[in-house]
Amino acid sequence: MSVALSGLVVTAAFLMVALASKEIGAWFSRARLPLITGFLFTGVIAGPHVFGLVSADAISRLRLIDEVSLAVIAFAAGSELYVEELRGRFKSIRWTTIGLMSVTFTAGTVSVLLLGEWIPFVREMPTTGRVAVALLAGVILVARSPSSAIAVINELRARGPFTQTAMGVTVIMDVGVIVLFGVCSSIADALVTGVGVEIRFALLLAAELVAAAVLGFIGAGILRFILSRHRGIATKAALTLVAGYGAFLLSSQARRLSHDHLGVEVFIEPLLICMLASFIVTNRTRYRQEFVTVLDRIGPVIYILFFTLTGASLDLHVLRTVWPAALALVVIRLGALAIGSFVGSMAAGESVRFSRLSWMAYVTQAGVGLGLAKEVAVEFGDWGAQLATLLIAMIVVNQVVGPPLFKWVLHLIGEAHPRGEGHGFYGAYKAVICGLEGQSRALGRQLAAHGWKVTIATRQPDPRPEESIEIRTVSAWTADELGRLGAQDAEAVVAMLSDEESLDVCQECYERFGTDNLIVRLNDHANVPAFREIGAHIVDLSTAVVGLLEHCVRAPSATALLLGTDGDQDVVEVEVGNADLDGLALRDLRMPSDTLVLSVRRGDSLLLSHGYTQIKVGDWVTVVGSVDSLNQVSGRLEA
Repeated sequence: MSVALSGLVVTAAFLMVALASKEIGAWFSRARLPLITGFLFTGVIAGPHVFGLVSADAISRLRLIDEVSLAVIAFAAGSELYVEELRGRFKSIRWTTIGLMSVTFTAGTVSVLLLGEWIPFVREMPTTGRVAVALLAGVILVARSPSSAIAVINELRARGPFTQTAMGVTVIMDVGVIVLFGVCSSIADALVTGVGVEIRFALLLAAELVAAAVLGFIGAGILRFILSRHRGIATKAALTLVAGYGAFLLSSQARRLSHDHLGVEVFIEPLLICMLASFIVTNRTRYRQEFVTVLDRIGPVIYILFFTLTGASLDLHVLRTVWPAALALVVIRLGALAIGSFVGSMAAGESVRFSRLSWMAYVTQAGVGLGLAKEVAVEFGDWGAQLATLLIAMIVVNQVVGPPLFKWVLHLIGEAHPRGEGHGFYGAYKAVICGLEGQSRALGRQLAAHGWKVTIATRQPDPRPEESIEIRTVSAWTADELGRLGAQDAEAVVAMLSDEESLDVCQECYERFGTDNLIVRLNDHANVPAFREIGAHIVDLSTAVVGLLEHCVRAPSATALLLGTDGDQDVVEVEVGNADLDGLALRDLRMPSDTLVLSVRRGDSLLLSHGYTQIKVGDWVTVVGSVDSLNQVSGRLEA
């Protein structure tokens, strides 16, 4: 078999494993485990030490995937550091970063030196080799995970000074760790090759850093050119991958040529080149959003390939011997994070409580840490692969325990604003309307005519009573007052107040009661993002009438149904509560012939239904039909 054909077969086989890895990672995510852990697990199972679907020879031949993936990881790290977003808390971010990086790097380096006798591959190394291992391990202990931090912050809708500081420190640390890795990898290379750390080496290191900076500026120019062209996202993504791979190719050629012609290896860290190029594009060009879009497009695929391949390259025989050291490093790192964050936060003038709890925001490790560990495996031969196995085992543990700790501290600090638990169906549809006026009274009457129990809340004293509608006075738009109105078990809460008051109502119902259906009548279009963040349905007065008129022109029958002007037809949304119907296909429901199911809403997903769609208890089914038939359907689904 020719080399080209053999390489094609190896690549195709690995892509099949990667497809399986995607599904297994999704299963891990549903089990509330990190997605990356699922990819690593798949790689281990498919690797040479278990099923052998990806052989050791195949791993070495797939080095191209590693290098392209590492470039994307470095691009992502640089793109997260957007200076404008960090200005507000820069003092706290600066001091906390200094405290964390200095203490964690020192503690990690010293610990690996002291643990050397209990790590088999380190025990056999000379002193210079042990120092090289300790430096590289100390750097990777510093790494964090911006993507994991962003995921937790978005999940909990966290906001406030603690959240802003944690995010800023996380981003800057991952940029700083790449710079530190560039320095330490050059020192480690000098130690293991016997060059020695002397004046000549110091000059060589300075030249390497300057070369990386210059190439970073050149790389930024290349990226800017790619992003400025009028091409599709797919073309820009492909060219960005080529540019990233070019940094690794250039670094490899510089190393080889310098060794052959100068008698010394010049190692220009490609991760540093990519990170600097990304940072410049993000902060010094107008293509930041375009660049982020490109990275968002290629990121998921790249991460599946990279972390699956990383799992396959793990040496399970080494893992069996180093896992005690990996757990020891986890504990040492936690202690270093606690000390470093406390010292840094206190130096920045933060409160003792803030400083004492802040370490829990910095435990998680993922992309950059794993990328650096893989780079160590490639650059430093056999012992590099064994060190990478040790470090990856530590990173996986930190990845599992880190997010829960971050969530916990956000709750303790009081900056978490997650959605409430929600409620079940209690046998009658309830709506709470906040704000008393002609439109709210009319809405209440319409809902009451359809069998809803309606409460209108107002801060006006002695309101005029309304037949079939309960009108109650509240002192403020707080969670306690809304709970007294019954908002905790309402199917819908409608806010018809000033935008500021409406936002307070929607946030309280979202966070305390988990209300599914929040409706707001908007006064100022500039406030749309705040309501969209919590999933509220917005009726914008500035566009609603025009949109309604357009639908009257384009779809008059549907608009008549929506407005209720067709007396014989109506549209209802019914929650499935009948356990006997769970798993039944719509075509088997035996519904009246003059009804039609428009959609099925399951959780946050809207299903465009067909006859074979199976309904589940808890689904919301939207049905159109005659009033009498809809009453029959509602009774059957809710029973």
